[in-house]
Amino acid sequence: MGADIGVTGLAVMGANLARNLARNGYTVALHNRTVGRTDALINSYSSEGEFVRTESLSELVESLERPRRVLIMVKAGGPVDAVIDELKPLLDEGDIVIDAGNSYYEETRRREAALREHGLHFVGVGVSGGEEGALNGPSIMPGGSKESYQTLGPMLEKIAAKYHGEPCCAWVGTDGAGHFVKMVHNGIEYADMQVIGESYDLMRSLTGLEPSQQAKVFREWNTTDLASYLIEITSEVLEQEDELTGRPLVDVIVDAAGQKGTGRWTAISGMDVGSPVTTIAESVFARSISSQQELRKITNQVFPAGINEAVSAEELYGSGDSRQDFVEDIRKALYASKLVSYAQGFDMLTAAGAEYGWELDMRAIASLWRAGCIIRADLLDTIMKAYEAPAGERPANLLLAPEFTEAISECLPAWRRVVAAAATYGVPAPVFSSSLAYYDSLRRDRLPAALTQGLRDYFGAHTYQRVDKPGTFHTRWSGDRTETEA
Repeated sequence: MGADIGVTGLAVMGANLARNLARNGYTVALHNRTVGRTDALINSYSSEGEFVRTESLSELVESLERPRRVLIMVKAGGPVDAVIDELKPLLDEGDIVIDAGNSYYEETRRREAALREHGLHFVGVGVSGGEEGALNGPSIMPGGSKESYQTLGPMLEKIAAKYHGEPCCAWVGTDGAGHFVKMVHNGIEYADMQVIGESYDLMRSLTGLEPSQQAKVFREWNTTDLASYLIEITSEVLEQEDELTGRPLVDVIVDAAGQKGTGRWTAISGMDVGSPVTTIAESVFARSISSQQELRKITNQVFPAGINEAVSAEELYGSGDSRQDFVEDIRKALYASKLVSYAQGFDMLTAAGAEYGWELDMRAIASLWRAGCIIRADLLDTIMKAYEAPAGERPANLLLAPEFTEAISECLPAWRRVVAAAATYGVPAPVFSSSLAYYDSLRRDRLPAALTQGLRDYFGAHTYQRVDKPGTFHTRWSGDRTETEA
Protein backbone atom coordinates (compact mmCIF):
# COMPACT_ATOMS: atom_id res chain seq x y z
CA MET A 1 0.00 0.00 0.00
CA GLY A 2 1.34 3.44 -0.93
CA ALA A 3 2.00 6.12 1.62
CA ASP A 4 -0.61 8.88 1.98
CA ILE A 5 1.90 11.71 2.06
CA GLY A 6 5.65 12.25 1.91
CA VAL A 7 7.61 14.65 4.09
CA THR A 8 11.06 15.86 3.08
CA GLY A 9 13.05 17.89 5.57
CA LEU A 10 13.01 16.33 9.04
CA ALA A 11 14.28 19.08 11.31
CA VAL A 12 12.07 19.75 14.32
CA MET A 13 9.08 21.24 12.48
CA GLY A 14 9.15 18.70 9.65
CA ALA A 15 9.58 15.79 12.05
CA ASN A 16 6.74 16.98 14.25
CA LEU A 17 4.37 17.45 11.32
CA ALA A 18 5.27 13.94 10.11
CA ARG A 19 4.55 12.54 13.57
CA ASN A 20 1.27 14.47 13.73
CA LEU A 21 0.19 12.97 10.41
CA ALA A 22 1.15 9.46 11.53
CA ARG A 23 -0.66 9.87 14.85
CA ASN A 24 -3.79 10.72 12.89
CA GLY A 25 -3.73 7.49 10.92
CA TYR A 26 -1.83 8.48 7.78
CA THR A 27 1.05 6.48 6.37
CA VAL A 28 3.93 8.92 6.06
CA ALA A 29 6.93 8.45 3.79
CA LEU A 30 10.02 10.14 5.22
CA HIS A 31 13.01 11.67 3.48
CA ASN A 32 15.90 13.78 4.68
CA ARG A 33 19.14 14.77 3.01
CA THR A 34 20.87 13.05 5.94
CA VAL A 35 19.43 9.54 6.20
CA GLY A 36 20.50 9.29 9.83
CA ARG A 37 17.83 11.80 10.78
CA THR A 38 15.18 9.67 9.05
CA ASP A 39 16.34 6.59 10.96
CA ALA A 40 16.41 8.48 14.25
CA LEU A 41 12.79 9.56 13.82
CA ILE A 42 11.62 6.06 12.95
CA ASN A 43 13.59 4.49 15.81
CA SER A 44 12.18 6.92 18.34
CA TYR A 45 8.57 7.24 17.20
CA SER A 46 7.63 4.17 15.15
CA SER A 47 4.98 3.34 17.76
CA GLU A 48 3.05 6.51 16.86
CA GLY A 49 2.00 5.31 13.39
CA GLU A 50 3.09 4.02 10.02
CA PHE A 51 6.31 5.44 8.56
CA VAL A 52 8.02 4.53 5.29
CA ARG A 53 11.78 4.96 5.18
CA THR A 54 13.26 6.38 1.96
CA GLU A 55 16.78 7.43 1.05
CA SER A 56 16.14 9.65 -1.98
CA LEU A 57 13.45 11.91 -3.37
CA SER A 58 12.83 9.47 -6.21
CA GLU A 59 12.26 6.69 -3.68
CA LEU A 60 9.97 9.02 -1.71
CA VAL A 61 7.88 9.75 -4.80
CA GLU A 62 7.70 6.08 -5.76
CA SER A 63 6.32 5.22 -2.32
CA LEU A 64 3.29 7.55 -2.58
CA GLU A 65 -0.25 6.82 -3.67
CA ARG A 66 -1.70 9.05 -6.40
CA PRO A 67 -2.29 11.92 -6.58
CA ARG A 68 1.03 12.22 -4.80
CA ARG A 69 1.37 14.68 -1.94
CA VAL A 70 4.87 15.82 -1.02
CA LEU A 71 5.33 18.20 1.90
CA ILE A 72 8.55 20.26 1.89
CA MET A 73 9.93 21.47 5.23
CA VAL A 74 13.30 23.01 4.41
CA LYS A 75 14.75 26.48 4.88
CA ALA A 76 12.92 29.17 2.91
CA GLY A 77 14.45 30.55 -0.27
CA GLY A 78 16.95 28.68 -2.42
CA PRO A 79 16.60 25.31 -0.62
CA VAL A 80 12.87 25.20 -1.46
CA ASP A 81 13.59 25.86 -5.13
CA ALA A 82 16.31 23.19 -5.10
CA VAL A 83 13.90 20.55 -3.77
CA ILE A 84 11.22 21.58 -6.27
CA ASP A 85 13.68 21.34 -9.17
CA GLU A 86 14.59 17.83 -8.09
CA LEU A 87 10.97 16.79 -7.55
CA LYS A 88 9.47 18.21 -10.73
CA PRO A 89 10.67 15.54 -13.21
CA LEU A 90 9.62 12.80 -10.78
CA LEU A 91 5.97 13.89 -10.48
CA ASP A 92 2.95 13.42 -12.74
CA GLU A 93 0.10 15.75 -13.65
CA GLY A 94 -2.24 16.36 -10.71
CA ASP A 95 0.39 15.69 -8.03
CA ILE A 96 0.65 18.20 -5.18
CA VAL A 97 3.76 19.87 -3.81
CA ILE A 98 3.28 21.54 -0.42
CA ASP A 99 5.58 24.17 1.09
CA ALA A 100 4.76 24.41 4.79
CA GLY A 101 7.70 26.64 5.71
CA ASN A 102 7.80 30.41 6.21
CA SER A 103 8.29 31.27 2.55
CA TYR A 104 7.78 34.77 1.19
CA TYR A 105 4.40 34.89 -0.53
CA GLU A 106 5.76 36.38 -3.77
CA GLU A 107 8.06 33.38 -4.12
CA THR A 108 5.06 31.13 -3.53
CA ARG A 109 3.14 32.94 -6.27
CA ARG A 110 6.08 32.44 -8.65
CA ARG A 111 6.44 28.75 -7.80
CA GLU A 112 2.71 28.10 -8.08
CA ALA A 113 2.57 29.65 -11.57
CA ALA A 114 5.64 27.74 -12.73
CA LEU A 115 4.41 24.34 -11.52
CA ARG A 116 0.91 24.98 -12.84
CA GLU A 117 2.43 25.08 -16.34
CA HIS A 118 3.62 21.50 -15.73
CA GLY A 119 0.18 20.34 -14.52
CA LEU A 120 1.31 20.24 -10.89
CA HIS A 121 -0.36 21.84 -7.91
CA PHE A 122 1.78 23.96 -5.62
CA VAL A 123 0.31 24.78 -2.23
CA GLY A 124 1.87 27.35 0.07
CA VAL A 125 0.72 26.52 3.58
CA GLY A 126 1.08 28.83 6.55
CA VAL A 127 1.65 26.84 9.74
CA SER A 128 1.62 28.52 13.15
CA GLY A 129 2.12 27.09 16.59
CA GLY A 130 5.81 26.33 16.76
CA GLU A 131 7.18 22.91 17.59
CA GLU A 132 4.35 22.01 19.97
CA GLY A 133 1.68 23.10 17.50
CA ALA A 134 3.24 21.14 14.65
CA LEU A 135 3.07 18.01 16.78
CA ASN A 136 -0.23 18.44 18.58
CA GLY A 137 -2.25 20.62 16.24
CA PRO A 138 -1.23 23.88 14.56
CA SER A 139 -3.23 26.64 12.96
CA ILE A 140 -3.02 25.92 9.22
CA MET A 141 -3.53 28.48 6.42
CA PRO A 142 -3.39 26.76 2.99
CA GLY A 143 -3.36 28.58 -0.34
CA GLY A 144 -3.13 27.13 -3.84
CA SER A 145 -5.94 25.92 -6.08
CA LYS A 146 -9.37 24.91 -4.79
CA GLU A 147 -8.89 21.63 -6.62
CA SER A 148 -5.79 20.78 -4.61
CA TYR A 149 -7.62 21.52 -1.37
CA GLN A 150 -10.25 18.92 -2.20
CA THR A 151 -7.54 16.28 -1.94
CA LEU A 152 -5.28 17.86 0.66
CA GLY A 153 -7.81 19.69 2.83
CA PRO A 154 -9.27 16.76 4.79
CA MET A 155 -5.77 15.66 5.78
CA LEU A 156 -4.75 19.13 6.95
CA GLU A 157 -8.01 19.66 8.81
CA LYS A 158 -7.51 16.40 10.66
CA ILE A 159 -4.07 17.35 11.99
CA ALA A 160 -4.96 20.99 12.73
CA ALA A 161 -5.76 22.46 16.14
CA LYS A 162 -9.42 22.29 17.10
CA TYR A 163 -11.49 25.06 18.67
CA HIS A 164 -14.65 23.60 20.19
CA GLY A 165 -14.30 20.75 17.71
CA GLU A 166 -13.87 23.00 14.66
CA PRO A 167 -10.53 22.63 12.82
CA CYS A 168 -8.35 25.73 12.63
CA CYS A 169 -7.72 25.09 8.96
CA ALA A 170 -9.47 26.33 5.83
CA TRP A 171 -8.54 27.20 2.26
CA VAL A 172 -7.83 30.94 2.22
CA GLY A 173 -7.14 31.76 -1.43
CA THR A 174 -5.19 31.07 -4.59
CA ASP A 175 -1.40 31.03 -5.22
CA GLY A 176 0.41 32.85 -2.35
CA ALA A 177 -2.61 33.67 -0.18
CA GLY A 178 -1.77 31.06 2.46
CA HIS A 179 1.73 32.35 3.05
CA PHE A 180 0.48 35.95 2.93
CA VAL A 181 -2.06 35.29 5.69
CA LYS A 182 0.62 33.56 7.77
CA MET A 183 2.95 36.53 7.21
CA VAL A 184 0.30 38.95 8.50
CA HIS A 185 -0.30 36.63 11.47
CA ASN A 186 3.40 36.91 12.29
CA GLY A 187 3.33 40.69 11.87
CA ILE A 188 0.52 40.95 14.41
CA GLU A 189 2.55 38.64 16.64
CA TYR A 190 5.52 41.05 16.45
CA ALA A 191 3.33 44.00 17.50
CA ASP A 192 1.64 41.97 20.23
CA MET A 193 4.94 40.94 21.81
CA GLN A 194 6.42 44.43 21.57
CA VAL A 195 3.48 46.11 23.28
CA ILE A 196 3.59 43.46 26.02
CA GLY A 197 7.28 44.32 26.45
CA GLU A 198 6.46 48.02 26.64
CA SER A 199 3.86 47.30 29.33
CA TYR A 200 6.46 45.38 31.32
CA ASP A 201 9.01 48.18 30.92
CA LEU A 202 6.58 50.90 32.00
CA MET A 203 5.44 48.96 35.05
CA ARG A 204 8.99 48.27 36.12
CA SER A 205 10.40 51.71 35.34
CA LEU A 206 7.54 53.84 36.63
CA THR A 207 5.90 51.77 39.35
CA GLY A 208 8.79 49.64 40.59
CA LEU A 209 7.01 46.32 40.04
CA GLU A 210 9.56 43.52 39.86
CA PRO A 211 9.18 40.62 37.39
CA SER A 212 7.72 38.21 39.97
CA GLN A 213 5.13 40.83 40.93
CA GLN A 214 4.34 41.50 37.30
CA ALA A 215 3.83 37.79 36.73
CA LYS A 216 0.82 38.02 39.03
CA VAL A 217 -0.42 41.11 37.19
CA PHE A 218 -0.24 39.38 33.79
CA ARG A 219 -1.91 36.29 35.22
CA GLU A 220 -4.78 38.46 36.41
CA TRP A 221 -4.92 40.25 33.05
CA ASN A 222 -5.33 36.89 31.39
CA THR A 223 -8.77 36.65 33.04
CA THR A 224 -9.89 39.88 31.35
CA ASP A 225 -10.52 40.91 27.74
CA LEU A 226 -6.74 40.54 27.23
CA ALA A 227 -6.96 36.76 27.62
CA SER A 228 -4.55 35.23 25.12
CA TYR A 229 -1.69 32.78 24.74
CA LEU A 230 0.97 35.50 24.76
CA ILE A 231 -0.36 37.11 27.96
CA GLU A 232 -0.47 33.66 29.56
CA ILE A 233 3.14 32.79 28.77
CA THR A 234 4.34 36.29 29.71
CA SER A 235 3.42 35.53 33.31
CA GLU A 236 5.41 32.29 33.16
CA VAL A 237 8.52 33.95 31.72
CA LEU A 238 8.41 36.77 34.29
CA GLU A 239 8.15 34.44 37.28
CA GLN A 240 11.03 32.23 36.14
CA GLU A 241 14.21 32.47 38.22
CA ASP A 242 17.65 31.85 36.80
CA GLU A 243 19.13 28.70 38.33
CA LEU A 244 22.68 30.03 38.19
CA THR A 245 22.21 33.45 39.80
CA GLY A 246 18.82 33.32 41.51
CA ARG A 247 17.87 36.51 39.66
CA PRO A 248 14.77 36.85 37.48
CA LEU A 249 15.53 35.07 34.22
CA VAL A 250 14.43 38.13 32.24
CA ASP A 251 17.31 40.07 33.86
CA VAL A 252 19.99 37.71 32.57
CA ILE A 253 18.66 37.39 29.02
CA VAL A 254 20.45 39.69 26.55
CA ASP A 255 18.06 42.46 25.52
CA ALA A 256 18.52 42.04 21.77
CA ALA A 257 15.47 40.56 20.03
CA GLY A 258 15.99 38.35 17.00
CA GLN A 259 13.78 38.01 13.96
CA LYS A 260 13.43 35.63 11.03
CA GLY A 261 12.02 38.11 8.54
CA THR A 262 8.24 37.70 8.53
CA GLY A 263 7.65 40.90 10.52
CA ARG A 264 9.88 42.85 8.16
CA TRP A 265 8.08 41.30 5.18
CA THR A 266 4.74 42.39 6.65
CA ALA A 267 5.89 45.99 7.08
CA ILE A 268 7.27 46.13 3.53
CA SER A 269 4.25 44.39 2.01
CA GLY A 270 1.95 46.77 3.87
CA MET A 271 3.60 49.64 2.03
CA ASP A 272 3.38 47.71 -1.24
CA VAL A 273 -0.42 47.36 -0.98
CA GLY A 274 -0.92 50.81 0.56
CA SER A 275 -1.94 49.65 4.02
CA PRO A 276 -0.41 51.59 6.96
CA VAL A 277 0.66 48.80 9.34
CA THR A 278 2.44 51.23 11.64
CA THR A 279 2.28 49.14 14.82
CA ILE A 280 3.88 46.19 13.03
CA ALA A 281 6.56 48.39 11.45
CA GLU A 282 7.38 49.99 14.81
CA SER A 283 7.71 46.57 16.44
CA VAL A 284 10.19 45.55 13.73
CA PHE A 285 12.17 48.77 14.26
CA ALA A 286 12.11 48.14 18.02
CA ARG A 287 13.79 44.76 17.48
CA SER A 288 16.33 46.37 15.18
CA ILE A 289 17.33 49.05 17.70
CA SER A 290 17.49 46.46 20.48
CA SER A 291 20.20 44.73 18.43
CA GLN A 292 22.29 47.91 18.20
CA GLN A 293 23.72 47.22 21.62
CA GLU A 294 27.10 48.86 21.13
CA LEU A 295 25.52 52.04 19.80
CA ARG A 296 23.06 52.09 22.70
CA LYS A 297 25.91 51.68 25.17
CA ILE A 298 27.81 54.62 23.65
CA THR A 299 24.70 56.79 23.47
CA ASN A 300 23.81 56.03 27.07
CA GLN A 301 27.15 57.50 28.14
CA VAL A 302 26.38 60.75 26.28
CA PHE A 303 22.69 60.93 27.13
CA PRO A 304 22.23 59.01 30.39
CA ALA A 305 18.85 57.30 30.54
CA GLY A 306 16.91 55.38 33.09
CA ILE A 307 14.91 56.08 36.21
CA ASN A 308 16.65 55.23 39.45
CA GLU A 309 13.51 54.66 41.46
CA ALA A 310 9.80 54.33 40.89
CA VAL A 311 7.95 57.51 40.06
CA SER A 312 5.42 58.45 42.71
CA ALA A 313 1.72 58.40 41.95
CA GLU A 314 1.64 62.13 42.62
CA GLU A 315 4.27 62.68 39.91
CA LEU A 316 2.38 60.53 37.44
CA TYR A 317 -1.04 62.02 38.04
CA GLY A 318 -0.54 65.12 40.13
CA SER A 319 -2.75 63.51 42.75
CA GLY A 320 -2.75 60.76 45.31
CA ASP A 321 -3.98 58.07 42.95
CA SER A 322 -2.39 54.70 43.58
CA ARG A 323 0.15 53.01 41.40
CA GLN A 324 -2.44 50.33 40.87
CA ASP A 325 -4.44 52.90 38.91
CA PHE A 326 -1.48 53.37 36.57
CA VAL A 327 -1.15 49.60 36.16
CA GLU A 328 -4.81 49.51 35.18
CA ASP A 329 -4.14 52.32 32.70
CA ILE A 330 -1.38 50.21 31.17
CA ARG A 331 -3.79 47.28 30.85
CA LYS A 332 -6.27 49.44 28.97
CA ALA A 333 -3.57 50.95 26.77
CA LEU A 334 -2.29 47.45 26.00
CA TYR A 335 -5.76 46.29 24.99
CA ALA A 336 -6.37 49.35 22.79
CA SER A 337 -2.98 48.93 21.09
CA LYS A 338 -3.69 45.24 20.57
CA LEU A 339 -6.97 46.11 18.85
CA VAL A 340 -5.10 48.49 16.56
CA SER A 341 -2.57 45.81 15.57
CA TYR A 342 -5.39 43.40 14.63
CA ALA A 343 -7.26 46.19 12.82
CA GLN A 344 -4.15 47.00 10.79
CA GLY A 345 -3.54 43.34 10.01
CA PHE A 346 -7.06 42.82 8.68
CA ASP A 347 -6.90 46.11 6.76
CA MET A 348 -3.75 44.80 5.10
CA LEU A 349 -5.49 41.51 4.23
CA THR A 350 -8.35 43.47 2.67
CA ALA A 351 -5.94 45.56 0.60
CA ALA A 352 -4.00 42.48 -0.52
CA GLY A 353 -7.19 40.70 -1.52
CA ALA A 354 -8.02 43.59 -3.86
CA GLU A 355 -4.43 43.77 -5.15
CA TYR A 356 -3.98 40.08 -5.93
CA GLY A 357 -7.54 39.00 -6.66
CA TRP A 358 -7.86 36.86 -3.53
CA GLU A 359 -11.37 36.41 -2.17
CA LEU A 360 -10.21 36.39 1.43
CA ASP A 361 -12.88 35.47 3.98
CA MET A 362 -11.96 37.59 7.01
CA ARG A 363 -14.28 35.71 9.34
CA ALA A 364 -12.73 32.40 8.32
CA ILE A 365 -9.20 33.78 8.76
CA ALA A 366 -10.03 34.99 12.28
CA SER A 367 -11.42 31.52 13.07
CA LEU A 368 -8.12 29.90 12.04
CA TRP A 369 -6.27 31.88 14.71
CA ARG A 370 -8.44 30.86 17.69
CA ALA A 371 -6.33 27.81 18.56
CA GLY A 372 -2.93 26.34 17.77
CA CYS A 373 -1.26 29.61 16.80
CA ILE A 374 0.78 32.18 18.71
CA ILE A 375 -1.72 35.07 18.55
CA ARG A 376 -4.72 33.04 19.70
CA ALA A 377 -6.86 35.28 21.86
CA ASP A 378 -10.42 35.62 23.09
CA LEU A 379 -10.98 38.78 21.03
CA LEU A 380 -10.88 36.71 17.82
CA ASP A 381 -14.48 35.66 18.52
CA THR A 382 -15.41 39.35 18.51
CA ILE A 383 -13.54 39.85 15.23
CA MET A 384 -15.44 36.95 13.69
CA LYS A 385 -18.70 38.52 14.80
CA ALA A 386 -17.75 41.80 13.12
CA TYR A 387 -17.28 40.00 9.79
CA GLU A 388 -20.50 37.98 10.03
CA ALA A 389 -22.53 40.99 8.89
CA PRO A 390 -23.67 41.15 5.23
CA ALA A 391 -20.98 42.42 2.87
CA GLY A 392 -22.29 45.98 2.73
CA GLU A 393 -22.55 46.24 6.52
CA ARG A 394 -19.11 45.02 7.53
CA PRO A 395 -16.87 47.65 9.14
CA ALA A 396 -14.45 49.42 6.81
CA ASN A 397 -11.91 49.02 9.63
CA LEU A 398 -12.15 46.74 12.66
CA LEU A 399 -11.95 49.75 14.98
CA LEU A 400 -15.37 50.73 13.60
CA ALA A 401 -16.99 47.48 14.73
CA PRO A 402 -19.41 48.43 17.56
CA GLU A 403 -17.68 46.30 20.19
CA PHE A 404 -14.26 47.75 19.37
CA THR A 405 -15.54 51.33 19.08
CA GLU A 406 -16.93 50.99 22.59
CA ALA A 407 -13.72 49.41 23.89
CA ILE A 408 -11.49 52.09 22.35
CA SER A 409 -13.67 54.86 23.82
CA GLU A 410 -13.39 53.28 27.25
CA CYS A 411 -9.62 52.82 27.00
CA LEU A 412 -8.76 56.15 25.36
CA PRO A 413 -8.15 58.35 28.45
CA ALA A 414 -5.89 55.69 30.00
CA TRP A 415 -4.13 55.17 26.66
CA ARG A 416 -3.29 58.87 26.43
CA ARG A 417 -2.07 59.00 30.03
CA VAL A 418 0.25 56.04 29.45
CA VAL A 419 1.74 57.49 26.26
CA ALA A 420 2.17 60.88 27.95
CA ALA A 421 3.88 59.30 30.97
CA ALA A 422 6.21 57.28 28.73
CA ALA A 423 7.24 60.44 26.84
CA THR A 424 7.56 62.50 30.02
CA TYR A 425 9.84 60.06 31.82
CA GLY A 426 11.80 58.81 28.81
CA VAL A 427 10.54 55.24 28.64
CA PRO A 428 10.40 54.19 24.96
CA ALA A 429 6.94 53.00 23.99
CA PRO A 430 6.92 53.05 20.18
CA VAL A 431 3.95 50.72 19.65
CA PHE A 432 1.79 52.39 22.30
CA SER A 433 2.58 55.74 20.66
CA SER A 434 2.20 54.68 17.01
CA SER A 435 -1.07 52.84 17.75
CA LEU A 436 -2.51 55.95 19.33
CA ALA A 437 -1.27 58.09 16.42
CA TYR A 438 -2.95 55.67 13.97
CA TYR A 439 -6.23 56.00 15.85
CA ASP A 440 -5.95 59.80 15.94
CA SER A 441 -5.05 59.92 12.23
CA LEU A 442 -8.05 57.80 11.23
CA ARG A 443 -10.50 60.04 13.03
CA ARG A 444 -9.20 63.38 11.68
CA ASP A 445 -11.21 64.98 8.90
CA ARG A 446 -8.11 66.92 7.75
CA LEU A 447 -4.48 65.82 7.90
CA PRO A 448 -1.33 67.84 7.09
CA ALA A 449 -0.95 65.87 3.87
CA ALA A 450 -2.40 68.92 2.11
CA LEU A 451 0.82 70.80 2.92
CA THR A 452 2.86 67.79 1.82
CA GLN A 453 1.13 67.90 -1.56
CA GLY A 454 1.80 71.63 -1.83
CA LEU A 455 5.49 71.07 -1.12
CA ARG A 456 5.70 68.24 -3.64
CA ASP A 457 4.12 70.43 -6.26
CA TYR A 458 6.55 73.26 -5.44
CA PHE A 459 9.81 71.33 -5.87
CA GLY A 460 8.73 68.62 -8.30
CA ALA A 461 5.56 69.79 -10.09
CA HIS A 462 3.85 66.65 -8.79
CA THR A 463 0.42 68.40 -8.97
CA TYR A 464 -2.44 68.29 -6.47
CA GLN A 465 -6.21 68.05 -6.36
CA ARG A 466 -8.62 70.59 -4.88
CA VAL A 467 -11.46 70.07 -2.38
CA ASP A 468 -13.84 72.39 -4.26
CA LYS A 469 -13.69 71.18 -7.87
CA PRO A 470 -12.56 68.12 -9.85
CA GLY A 471 -9.31 67.88 -11.74
CA THR A 472 -5.55 67.93 -11.17
CA PHE A 473 -3.70 71.20 -10.73
CA HIS A 474 -0.26 72.80 -10.61
CA THR A 475 0.86 76.21 -9.35
CA ARG A 476 3.62 78.04 -11.27
CA TRP A 477 5.76 78.48 -8.16
CA SER A 478 8.84 79.87 -9.95
CA GLY A 479 6.73 82.08 -12.22
CA ASP A 480 3.67 84.21 -11.59
CA ARG A 481 2.23 81.62 -9.11
CA THR A 482 -0.99 81.25 -11.02
CA GLU A 483 -2.72 77.90 -10.98
CA THR A 484 -3.11 75.79 -14.10
CA GLU A 485 -5.02 72.60 -14.69
CA ALA A 486 -2.60 69.77 -15.35
